[in-house]
Amino acid sequence: MVLAPTEGLPTTDPGVRTNPPTFGGKLQLQWKKVEGRLVAYNLEARGIQRVEADERHDLRSLGYAQIAILWVSFNLAANNITLGMLGPAVFYLGFLDSCLCAVFGMLVGCLPVAYIATFGPQSGNRTMIFARYIMGWWPSKLVVILNLIVLLGYALIDCVVAGQILSAVSSNTMSVVVGIVIVAIITWGITTFGYQVFHYYERYAWLPQLIVLSILAGVAGPNFNISSKSEGNSATVAGNRLSFFGLNLAAAITYGGGAADYFVYYPEHTPRWKIFVFTMLGLTTSFAFAFIVGIGLGSGMTTNSAWADAYGVSQGALIVEGYRPLGSFGSFCGVIVALGLVSNLIPPTYSSGIDAQILGRWATMIPRAIWNTIGVVIYTVCALAGRGHLAEIFTNFLALMGYWVSIWIAITLEEHFIFRWKTGFNWAVWNEQKKLPLGVAALIAFLVGWVGAILCMAQVWYIGPIAILVGDYGADMGNYVGFAWAALLYPPLRYWELKRFGR
Repeated sequence: MVLAPTEGLPTTDPGVRTNPPTFGGKLQLQWKKVEGRLVAYNLEARGIQRVEADERHDLRSLGYAQIAILWVSFNLAANNITLGMLGPAVFYLGFLDSCLCAVFGMLVGCLPVAYIATFGPQSGNRTMIFARYIMGWWPSKLVVILNLIVLLGYALIDCVVAGQILSAVSSNTMSVVVGIVIVAIITWGITTFGYQVFHYYERYAWLPQLIVLSILAGVAGPNFNISSKSEGNSATVAGNRLSFFGLNLAAAITYGGGAADYFVYYPEHTPRWKIFVFTMLGLTTSFAFAFIVGIGLGSGMTTNSAWADAYGVSQGALIVEGYRPLGSFGSFCGVIVALGLVSNLIPPTYSSGIDAQILGRWATMIPRAIWNTIGVVIYTVCALAGRGHLAEIFTNFLALMGYWVSIWIAITLEEHFIFRWKTGFNWAVWNEQKKLPLGVAALIAFLVGWVGAILCMAQVWYIGPIAILVGDYGADMGNYVGFAWAALLYPPLRYWELKRFGR
């Protein structure tokens, strides 16, 4: 269900004299007319407005299986394969070490994502609207800005990987730029129409991806160096394990900033445990498969010079090289893998178009479809500029942006289970500033958590004074320390805030 395209517009009485509309008003009226025509073709006109209980879809049109399928389709993508490559290629970990860190890291990261997803049907509110109930009206805008950076950053990575693969398939006769633009345009078309269209697309998009990635595992598998060992002394290996574990945790947990967005049209009575279980099932199976294939390709570079040369060109080129024994059919599979990144581009593009409206009441006046278009333009331009530095973007950006989600999750869990367990949330006041928490406790705990994360982060451009104590390259512990510091500080501050302000 979507809002009627004219809902909320003022009505005029023919007998009442009114001022002529401003230029902005005329533009808005023109857009509403266009939107009204597109609604007939399943355009989602709704922005951040809460989906009321009587506006939800019937479970028969959605189903519980769609939850798992949605996450598999989102996640069974080449960007996660390239992330797996970093274990052997950047952190110098052996095959077994890389697999254990990747699988258990993402398992920890998936748990809060599945938890946040359960609030979609229950509240009818988008994830960053739910953040208002945790952080308060004004502090939540900081979280929204950070989430927008994450969403657009992930989309940037997807575009670059797709461009690299399509370029490699064409034997570098086609520029990476062309591939980036192709997947960005396809994604824009799907996400502009919104919820119903992308749910339908994702229902089927996972199958060709599963087929071609299974073919990749089969044809490249014999060249995986599964006996490879981690390099460095014991302290260095331990530090690299922590960093790679944290990187995979960050890759999973950053879905938490939009997890509820994709289930707001599910009925209010949908059991929370089913949302949780099916989300975990879809996320963990797809992550594990993609990571292990990527780790295998990365480990194989030590014994296969052709793979090492391909990786020197790009991560996408290594995926294409894995298909090389299949000749032209392998190139066809490479094209399917590249286009499959559209599935992974959809969630950040869709969520960013909604989250932008939360920045202010002025932003709410701009339709979701317009914000959606702005987001696509931003990450496409950034992808074109950063297309030669994918590994650096992965290792620096992903881990860094995972910190805020970990800190926010700590505060959210405590607000829910300590302070709202009996009273619950009043979902109807999502847009009433005076009925939402002030956010003092959450903001202080959030900032202190960031201090802990900065002291314990290990990035190429900065290693914190605590992180540097581990091994030759430091150990990225920002997620764990940021979570712990925020969790320790929030309860006493929140008790004080409730006593002092009463909300």
